Amino acid sequence: MSADEKNKIYNEAYAGNLAFVKSKVDDDPALIKKLDSNGRLLLHWAALSGNVELIQYLLDNGSEVETPDDIGMTPLILGASAGKVQACHLLISKGANVNAKSDEGHSALQYAASKGWNDIVKMLLINHADINIADKRGARPIHRAASQGKTAVLKILLDFGKHINVNAVDAYGNTALHLSCEENRLEESKLLISHGAKLDVQNKQQLTPLELAPAPLARILKESA
Repeated sequence: MSADEKNKIYNEAYAGNLAFVKSKVDDDPALIKKLDSNGRLLLHWAALSGNVELIQYLLDNGSEVETPDDIGMTPLILGASAGKVQACHLLISKGANVNAKSDEGHSALQYAASKGWNDIVKMLLINHADINIADKRGARPIHRAASQGKTAVLKILLDFGKHINVNAVDAYGNTALHLSCEENRLEESKLLISHGAKLDVQNKQQLTPLELAPAPLARILKESA
């Protein structure tokens, strides 16, 4: 069998082709637990496709919901990264760990926060995702939302729980406010300050958020503080 033939079922799972995958799995049930060259199951690709019928079929036929691929990405992390709301809902209902991390420490919530998938952010938080979960560089969902300018996500994070650490620092000593100021994001910076973000925290370069901000933003934030 050629490499293309071996990969075809995974490509079809990524395309959400239930009929094709089902026909192959019915002929060879071992395909459910077979890993491709990326260490991924059919379920990983189905999660990326967002086809809930395909995901349900694979789970019903013995696929593991929590298997990581070769860089530690679980089906839920992939589904969250791709913005597949119903896929994430199904995987969580089947026991997927909402706080699983990839090898770099990236979680479903961090990906959803980075990409502005508001409904997935809410779903993960409702299902007890750690709002302060950090990757290997210490970046948390609040850092991701602030630096990427995902205003709606930032509002969800700030409004959702009293346990959020607004002044948490990453490996470089940066708070979310450092990052929003550095990226010249006025709305995000004002939101963070209104929820207790401090303007005088120094990062490892001994710079405060105001010192990272372009002069016009720094002036506005000083006047409104």
